[in-house]
Amino acid sequence: MLLRRIARPLFASWFLTEGVDALRSPAPHVAAARAAVDRVGKAAPGARVDVTDEQLTALVRAHGAAVTLAAVALAAGKAPRTAALALAGLTAPLVLVNLPDRAERTPHQKRARRDRLVRSLAFAAGAVLVAADREGRPGLRWRLEDAHERRVAARADEA
Repeated sequence: MLLRRIARPLFASWFLTEGVDALRSPAPHVAAARAAVDRVGKAAPGARVDVTDEQLTALVRAHGAAVTLAAVALAAGKAPRTAALALAGLTAPLVLVNLPDRAERTPHQKRARRDRLVRSLAFAAGAVLVAADREGRPGLRWRLEDAHERRVAARADEA
């Protein structure tokens, strides 16, 4: 359908830009991830969270590469349901990183973080919807039930 051919690449474009940005300039992403790791360390004092900046940079770049690959697959229409499901899962860390933080003092910082959080949640939900799209084809459950009904009908016809 023409709508899917246009909508999927447009939807994937946000993920693609986020992934490429994390690959090209990981510093702001690492700073946000560092703040999230520090919050986890404060929230759970017994948990040891020892991640160096080099390790965090590698994680941010790996995450960016995975997001980029899944976004390209979705935009190209290659395994779109799997790619969308991967994007939904890969967006979960972004949601955690963008959770509200009491350390932010200015209204502008609070608003910017809230906007990033809402955007991440919205795109994760959209990715789940794309993953659930069967393109008008019946689902696996229906196909199994239909095959069973056909076998039962064929046996009844033979008898």
